[in-house]
Amino acid sequence: MNFILFRMHSTWIAVLVTFLMTALAKSADAQILQSPSPTNNNSASVLDNLTPNPNPLQFPTNPEEVRVRGIVPITLNQALELARRNNRDLQAAQFQLERSQSALRESQAALLPNAGINGNLTNSGDGFFGGSSPSTTSFNGQAQINYDLYTSGNRQANIRFAEEQVRIDELNFENQSLIVDLNVATQYYNLQGADEQVRINRAAVENAEASLRDTQARLQAGVGTQFDVLQAQVNLADAQQQLTNSISQQRIARRQFATLLSLPQSVEISAADPVSLAGLWQPTLEQTIIQAFQNRPELPQFLAQRNQAEQQRRQALSQLGPQLGLTGNYSLQDRYNDSLSVADGYSVGLQANLTLFDGGAARARAAQSRANIAIAETQFANQRDLIRFDVEQFYFQLQSNLDNVQTSTLALTQAREALQIARLRLQAGVGTQTEVISAENDLTRAEGNRVTAILDYNRALANLQRSVTSRTRR
Repeated sequence: MNFILFRMHSTWIAVLVTFLMTALAKSADAQILQSPSPTNNNSASVLDNLTPNPNPLQFPTNPEEVRVRGIVPITLNQALELARRNNRDLQAAQFQLERSQSALRESQAALLPNAGINGNLTNSGDGFFGGSSPSTTSFNGQAQINYDLYTSGNRQANIRFAEEQVRIDELNFENQSLIVDLNVATQYYNLQGADEQVRINRAAVENAEASLRDTQARLQAGVGTQFDVLQAQVNLADAQQQLTNSISQQRIARRQFATLLSLPQSVEISAADPVSLAGLWQPTLEQTIIQAFQNRPELPQFLAQRNQAEQQRRQALSQLGPQLGLTGNYSLQDRYNDSLSVADGYSVGLQANLTLFDGGAARARAAQSRANIAIAETQFANQRDLIRFDVEQFYFQLQSNLDNVQTSTLALTQAREALQIARLRLQAGVGTQTEVISAENDLTRAEGNRVTAILDYNRALANLQRSVTSRTRR
């Protein structure tokens, strides 16, 4: 019992040491990328080569254009940078933000007066046949200016509604950025898992081939049986089938990741980072929940929608209030060759309007807006509860997967030792080929379990980081 506890303790220390070494290596890589070194230039050139065609309507028409010409290994940081450059969902969110900003400028134009001029030049006479009077040419010009002095709050409510829409689209862009980062990290870990599964299955095929050779040699030496050979052949066939399936899944994962990053049609990528723990989470569960409430953009979005509904309510009620406007007009008239001077004139006035009765339409629109306010408040409360559930879910997954990393690391060490013992027992004549095959399968399964535990931990960590990412630090 003491020996087992010692082994678990030493394995846990090994996991922490491995993580610290990985963290130091990543820190060193980050410093290298930040310095003006050849590595940084190579990284920039890699990202530039993976930039797609800027024309979104372009599509290939030649098989050569979609034939993969190479596989480019990239790191997770490079993948995140590519996604921020190329992801089309993020670009669409940026276009929505620009559209709402233009709409805000349109609503703010109501703060200034409208001015315009018009004029016409006319030539007239008696007619083409039989006319005795000479033709005359005249000019008429007019300039107008209009300004709404008082709108019962309609103008201010319209501007504030547009401001809230800009706020919503800003938060939507931020949320979309977080979603893209999370999706990239998740897909990158999936790609790492596919690569590792190919490596594990390829090693399993090599082990099965070695066992088959040993079994055939024992049969030729007269110390083995044909049954052992058949067992080894079946085991090799199973391993080859697993390898074939994992290679197919690897290619699918690469293409899926390329689609997420909007890469050129002729490029595939692979994961350059090794499979390792992405970091440790220090805050407690309660601290994580509070940070998520403070930083998640979904909650301010619902508050902005509530404010929009309030402005719509004010817009509706403003139609029942008085409307006061200022108008100004200046006109100019001149008939040429009539020995008269230019005639001009002006007018300035106030226009007032008050709706006495509209059948209750304005108050009905205001009631609809009040209902929208209540809906936004309800959605806020629902989203708050969902955020807490997400945080707790990924926090618990993070803890359990960290324990699984420790357990799977110990199991992997034990599986390797068990395979060595099984082979020694077979060579000594006290074991069977079935024990060797079982030990090989256990080793393959243990390697896969450890990779799965690490990548599941990294996925849970990515979700937690997405939940509490501060907007001020992005």
